[in-house]
Amino acid sequence: MLNSYVLQTDHLTRAYRMGKDEVTALCDVSLQIVSGEFVAIMGPSGSGKSTLLNLLGGLDTPTRGEVLLNGQSLAGLKENESAELRRHTLGFIFQGYDLFPVLTALENVMFPLLVAGVPLQERVERAQSLLAKVGLSDKAQHFPDELSGGQQQRVGIARALASRPLVLLADEPTGNLDSATAAEILDVLTHLGEEEGLTLVMVTHDPESARRAKRILHLKDGHLQVQGDTLQHD
Repeated sequence: MLNSYVLQTDHLTRAYRMGKDEVTALCDVSLQIVSGEFVAIMGPSGSGKSTLLNLLGGLDTPTRGEVLLNGQSLAGLKENESAELRRHTLGFIFQGYDLFPVLTALENVMFPLLVAGVPLQERVERAQSLLAKVGLSDKAQHFPDELSGGQQQRVGIARALASRPLVLLADEPTGNLDSATAAEILDVLTHLGEEEGLTLVMVTHDPESARRAKRILHLKDGHLQVQGDTLQHD
């Protein structure tokens, strides 16, 4: 069933103290994201896109309002409870790849499973399967500096999927890539999203990338302009 909200925000606000001034990065944002949906978040630099993504992922704490993840409020959770919820519910993909340089592609994908205490054989099998899904079976023993930017991002996608999350949060996942490689990465993301039944929330500045989504959220000066435009795909 794809009719339940996997992510919700209720009057979400995030303000920062800068000297004597208070700067509001996100203001009174209420939204709902349905399970299995692909949502893009767009807006100019400084509009609050990354702030919203960090709040959705529990990486930051709102000044006011709350985030509900799979019906559970992140407010009031202890740090270990929040970390556990994130580990089993969320996957993160970053613009800068953030791979461990001293680990091979296979070991990078295995790392979240190691942290979760998954047995070695299961870690290896899961990581090998995911590398195959992103087209990198032959690069399993390569280190990040031996891979292209697009290949590193594929490893990042595989690692994000290792713990079988419900939601993938992607912050400018194609921002460091040329247009052809970016299109390939988005093909991988959309295909895996459909195959794994994932909810995908992607911050992007690129209209072409955003058009891959089913819905676009527009932010300006920390305000949500509309709940979202539903796109019709041929």
